[in-house]
Amino acid sequence: MTRSGPSPAFSQRPRGVCRLLIIVGVLGFLLLAPRTASALEASPTAILTNPDRFDGKSVMIRGSITNLHETVSRRGNPYYTFDLSDGTRTIRVFSFGTAPCRSGTVTAEGTFDQVKHVGNRTFRNEVTASQVTCR
Repeated sequence: MTRSGPSPAFSQRPRGVCRLLIIVGVLGFLLLAPRTASALEASPTAILTNPDRFDGKSVMIRGSITNLHETVSRRGNPYYTFDLSDGTRTIRVFSFGTAPCRSGTVTAEGTFDQVKHVGNRTFRNEVTASQVTCR
């Protein structure tokens, strides 16, 4: 009597071997997968003292809100800007939506740009915040 197909020794692996292969595969993926860089914590003074170091990078800054302005774009999208001060220097922050707080201390996470062109406008030394948290 002859069998067709692979022999059972080749078609079935012990469960322990299968688990080991899965674990090795997952560990290999985790070790080789690109890691997301966390935001650089910095003050407005540190950023403005050495803007080349932070240009295009994700930053986290803390300070006090001044000069809050909320408005709506021509397309109907609400956005706001404010100056964030560390007591020495001030940096402009832009974010979409409505401001989560009107005054006090905040943490802003976003991308710092030395120069950013939007349409025919140019913005300098500004953080485009993806998240603003009131403290």
